[in-house]
Amino acid sequence: MDYRELWKEENQAVLERYQLSMERIRQIPEEGLAEKAFQEYFISVAGFISRIGDLTEEIHRAGVRGYVYSRSLSELAEENRRLYEDILPEHYEESYANPAYAVKKLGEEYGRLLAFLYTEIRGQIVFAFESRLWNITVLNETFIEVYNLFEEQIPGAQAIQDVLYWFVSDYADQTVAYRVREGIDPSLSFGRDIIMEEDFSDLRYLYCFGEYISDAELEIAGFLNGLPQETIDKMADTYTEGFEKGFQVMGRDLSIKKNIAVRYELGYERMIKKAVFNFRAMDKEVILFRAAVEAINRNPNRKLGFHGTSPNRQYDYDHRYDSALYMGTALKERKLSVIRGTLEEYKELARLYAGPAVVETFGEEDFTPVNKKEAFALNRHQEEVTIAYSNEYMEILDQYQPGDETSFTIIAFPKPEIGEDFREIFEETIRINTLDYELYRDMQQVIIDTLDKAEYVTVKGRGKNSTDIRVHLHPLADPASQTNFENCVADVNIPVGEVFTSPMLSGTEGKLFVGRVYIGDIRFKNLWITFENGRVKDYGCENFDREEENKALIKQVIMKNHDNLPLGEFAIGTNTTAYAMAERFGIIHKLPILIVEKMGPHFAVGDTCYSWSEDAPMYNPDGKEMIARDNEISILRKTDVSKAYFSCHCDITIPYDELGEITAVAADGSRTVIIENGRFVLAGVEKLNEPLQEDTPSQGLQK
Repeated sequence: MDYRELWKEENQAVLERYQLSMERIRQIPEEGLAEKAFQEYFISVAGFISRIGDLTEEIHRAGVRGYVYSRSLSELAEENRRLYEDILPEHYEESYANPAYAVKKLGEEYGRLLAFLYTEIRGQIVFAFESRLWNITVLNETFIEVYNLFEEQIPGAQAIQDVLYWFVSDYADQTVAYRVREGIDPSLSFGRDIIMEEDFSDLRYLYCFGEYISDAELEIAGFLNGLPQETIDKMADTYTEGFEKGFQVMGRDLSIKKNIAVRYELGYERMIKKAVFNFRAMDKEVILFRAAVEAINRNPNRKLGFHGTSPNRQYDYDHRYDSALYMGTALKERKLSVIRGTLEEYKELARLYAGPAVVETFGEEDFTPVNKKEAFALNRHQEEVTIAYSNEYMEILDQYQPGDETSFTIIAFPKPEIGEDFREIFEETIRINTLDYELYRDMQQVIIDTLDKAEYVTVKGRGKNSTDIRVHLHPLADPASQTNFENCVADVNIPVGEVFTSPMLSGTEGKLFVGRVYIGDIRFKNLWITFENGRVKDYGCENFDREEENKALIKQVIMKNHDNLPLGEFAIGTNTTAYAMAERFGIIHKLPILIVEKMGPHFAVGDTCYSWSEDAPMYNPDGKEMIARDNEISILRKTDVSKAYFSCHCDITIPYDELGEITAVAADGSRTVIIENGRFVLAGVEKLNEPLQEDTPSQGLQK
């Protein structure tokens, strides 16, 4: 059953409930509540739902394409803007989706709860475009149930919270189950069908998705339309070949897998369409699902699935922990039970899943979030429950999709917001993504050969960078056949350019500092972390005036609410071409970690790079086995898996211009400098310095 048949069946079953709920909600503006503030809220939200009803009914009659292509591009832009209008930055301060405004208007007890409800209801936009009446109906009915509580008197806040809790919990069988299925089932092809069937020269196609469409999506789609087919082919080929190479270098069998999940940001459809053809040539089908809109399925750290530009990053930030309204042990167990049951039901599809192929974008303006006391935040117990959920979820997932049988690939391209040099930066990014695989492989092997003679490595900053850290390496029982560092070229992580290891925790000590770094959507200023025996000891930054706010930000974004994390990875980035490009255009702070991690040494807190697949042998191109796949914490999986993993891995890079020295230190105390004052000094890797010369800023190490 494909998605059209599935949704048609669901719609027929719920149609009467849908119609009754819409009829009831359209009556609300004509009624009155004793308390004016609450009346204004319910009238406002009822008006939004009524607009969704009109949209749903038109799309139900004409279909998405009929709706879209009966309008001009400007009409579509205006209607799209109206759907998202009240959460756009210029209106958000007076939106009921803003917890601060909702609390101001409705009071502390009620404001956060009703802001949560309205935020969930805003997900109806995409359900309208997908004609999924069940999802709209259950939200309508929940809204009516809350409204009914206010008809005679103001209810207690607990009564409202109970309604919202049971809404999330009772419907988890449908919402969570569908989320699991759409991640593994290529027949749920709403997004893929748009890509494969629409004419990209008519930019109206972007409005078929139902996402917020900003100038960025229109500009990047128009830009790609102007590129020659050979450039599109090069972009897509690099991306799909990287996925295939990932299986090859990991020694995994891609032939037994059938489905690949493509994740990307709207505007890149021309490239994605070519990628679909490439994957089909490998006898693979593409899974293309939307980033989740329901709180129970949203990821607080990133969007997983296709999506448009965020209408308002502060809105996303305000609602990242809406799960605090309902998260507890009972909900955790319920959600895990649904996930386990769904994977069991669709275990054949789960077994055929090969992994994600991700297209990231970069170039948005800096975003400094505002921490609002009115927004939901996890309490201590909920943090523990959330962490436990992540670990148990990974255990379940590994049973149906073993980590040592799947792979992934990630590639990144700039967005027009990066500035007036966008076109040139885009061309440079394509060049960076297609650097000479063999040349980097051989130079990185020289670095690895030096590192394999070391007992530990020291990394020091220069200038204002106060980094001073010692990284202890695993002993090699047989240096002739074993290595400590993986030689990472252009496969799972595009572009080329790093050697990395999972260091020993014992003996790893010191301070990591970086003056400027983007992690997720957040730009950290003067970030520092200290380590003791390979564990995070303390941390801070200068994003806010108050130390406690800085620590809270780091704990949320980097530590993922853990009190402590180990150092899961140490790497040396070698992509000086990317660094030179970043310096030339002044965009280093706008690059994604995918590229930045190749532009100097980087350190990852959390799990190792091999989490859930440590027992699968990994070999470098020279035939040596990469043995540093575990550390003293991940090895605990042998006795208690709950203590081995953290379900996070956050990379932090020191750029070359802040880097003083990287030195390999042998057991006898002899020292070999690898990088000094931001330049590689080992014999045999001199070419890595060429892009850093002022007279050749844009030259890459090409074939």
